[in-house]
Amino acid sequence: MTTRNEIVQWCNTILQAHQFKDYAPNGLQVQGTPQINKIITAVTASQAAIDFAASQQADMLLVHHGFFWKSEPLTLTGWKGKRIATLLKHNINLLAYHLPLDAHPTLGNNAQLAEKCGWLPEQQFGEQNLLNLGTLPPNQGNLGLLAAHLQSVLGRKPTCIGDFSGSLNKVVWCTGGAQGYFQAAIDAGADVFITGEISEPQYHLANETGVAFISAGHHATERYGVQALGAALAQQFGIHHHFFDENNPA
Repeated sequence: MTTRNEIVQWCNTILQAHQFKDYAPNGLQVQGTPQINKIITAVTASQAAIDFAASQQADMLLVHHGFFWKSEPLTLTGWKGKRIATLLKHNINLLAYHLPLDAHPTLGNNAQLAEKCGWLPEQQFGEQNLLNLGTLPPNQGNLGLLAAHLQSVLGRKPTCIGDFSGSLNKVVWCTGGAQGYFQAAIDAGADVFITGEISEPQYHLANETGVAFISAGHHATERYGVQALGAALAQQFGIHHHFFDENNPA
């Protein structure tokens, strides 16, 4: 049986967690049983994900969005207290990786989204290598085709701003809430920028620059990195892994 410390050390090393300046701590956030046989992965350490892990008698919940964000209440009360109390009651470890899991070149959310969608990555760039530049295949060469492909892969209709009659070649993407990087994508020569969320200013930037903007869902675009990390852990240590998904439209 594998130990908690072995898994944490392996993940910290593989993801190079120490190299990232982040909004929350990466690594072990809540300590549970020292022996690990079953891991549940999920995008977020929600109450639903924690309850599922408990129902499966899991030893560890591995997520992308954990606890202790800079804007989060400090006290263990309300929803936060209930979530952590459930983890402690069932002796479940909570392991969370945010930006390290976005940026990893093979297991990361950005790399996995590109693989699922058939994009051809060329380089990582920008703040902490969170942005990715690549080429679209011909069957995704305009905004309509790209939107339809994203909907078929992710299972949700994306929000698209731009010219549906023009052709697309260069794509920049960053999963999750990366709409603030739109200008960096424009500066990098993108024909289209794809992320998980949209805010009001991106509508105007897309219309005024001619660079298309696609919001494909924060949850939807970040489902794949944590699954890839869980599968890698299962292969490395011979433990059980199951991904818990939620019907989160955001």
